[in-house]
Amino acid sequence: MASGSQMFSILRRAAPRLTRDLFTCRHVCKSPPPKKLSKRLFGSSISRHSADGVLRRPDVVSLLDAVARPRPSSGVKTGYFPETSDKSVAYWLLGSAASVFGIVVFGGLTRLTESGLSITEWRPVTGSLPPRSAEDWDSEFTKYRSSPEFKLLNPHMTLDEFKSIYYMEWTHRIWGRVVGMSFLLPAAYFIARRKVSAPMAGKIVGIAGLIGFQGFLGWWMVKSGLKDDLFAPGSHPRVSQYRLTAHLGTAFLCYTAMLWNGLSILREHKFLADPSAAMGRLERLRSPKLKIFRRSVGALAVLVFCTAMSGGLVAGLDAGLIYNQFPKMGVGWTPPKSELFSDFYSHTPDKSDVWWRNPLENPSLVQLDHRILATTTFTSVMSLWAYTKFSPAVRKILPRACKKGMHGVVGFVGLQVALGITTLLYLVPLPLASAHQAGSLALLSSVIILGGRTWVPRRAARLVSQRLRARVRSPRPVV
Repeated sequence: MASGSQMFSILRRAAPRLTRDLFTCRHVCKSPPPKKLSKRLFGSSISRHSADGVLRRPDVVSLLDAVARPRPSSGVKTGYFPETSDKSVAYWLLGSAASVFGIVVFGGLTRLTESGLSITEWRPVTGSLPPRSAEDWDSEFTKYRSSPEFKLLNPHMTLDEFKSIYYMEWTHRIWGRVVGMSFLLPAAYFIARRKVSAPMAGKIVGIAGLIGFQGFLGWWMVKSGLKDDLFAPGSHPRVSQYRLTAHLGTAFLCYTAMLWNGLSILREHKFLADPSAAMGRLERLRSPKLKIFRRSVGALAVLVFCTAMSGGLVAGLDAGLIYNQFPKMGVGWTPPKSELFSDFYSHTPDKSDVWWRNPLENPSLVQLDHRILATTTFTSVMSLWAYTKFSPAVRKILPRACKKGMHGVVGFVGLQVALGITTLLYLVPLPLASAHQAGSLALLSSVIILGGRTWVPRRAARLVSQRLRARVRSPRPVV
């Protein structure tokens, strides 16, 4: 027993020497490392050598440990969230954007068929199911008969006719609930499972809040058409054009945010798959020669959005049912000045609000403003296309994807102008009016896609730069 313990003690003392003699590379130990590399990796402490020029063992261990130490790359997780979001998040965002696109178009149909005021209550939970019995239908019809729309427009409506407009509004509300739930539940899953980056998690939470706010705006808009004191006595019962435009604008913002962020995630993955090619493309986009083009695309996106919102005012005031000629309005290019800035729309004794109420409440001026904005949008798109076509510097350096995106914008703006003119000339028929509303969102989408190909994504550029630096610093395998 004693001899066994003595043998174990001898082996334990000999183990360090055997390890050093058998596994230490003599060639590496005899050649001193470069001073620049030593100082860069370890500071002044690595420069200690023995008299015969052999590096001391602790410094060799430090050198090997530093070379083998893993360096963070752009794909690894730093903290709670990863550096890049998963591709599944991008596809989910794009699918949500498609759903919002659909509900915007269906909401326009609900308004055009005058179905939006058929449900006079807001019940987010209990209103998920339609009436299921004759008594339930009688109760809903009784509530609708007390509304101004029934008394002034539909006093002879039957129960079967009421059911048709009721189902239109009910479908619109159910679709809104589906949009909300299909966004909130996956959003919670992706964030909990760390499938999104930290900036993207914040954006997703913001979009979720915007969806909830959109639901509130929807009821706030409908409420404005259920009370006599919210519109002029004896006038056509309708929802407030202000609230309608706010509801439409929030839907456009939700859609744009989903589309933009979904495309951004896919763009990041594409860049990181080939950082060298991505860096070359980013350098081209950063060129000062494209500065005017980049800013013009941003201004064009704002202009398209403002034109669409002016269309919301036109829809809220039924301004498309007057002056059904183009390009003139009546006998002249514009209505008379006395009609455009009428004192009828003033709410103050001194008439000081005429200058801002007429552009928002006077159907004649609202339609003229929409015509001006639409013409300006069309002219701006064609001018920007001509700039990319006939400017030698821009044509040479502009990436091919940007040129294709510009052609797409030209196509959509031409289609939108044609739809707008025919909708006006034919007194706002249902198919053309719905297509015109869908065309505005499609045009905005094309501009956003063009912007995604033109603007320099700062975060993606930073990730590409980090990936390239990691490749340069990574040790090469020894052959």
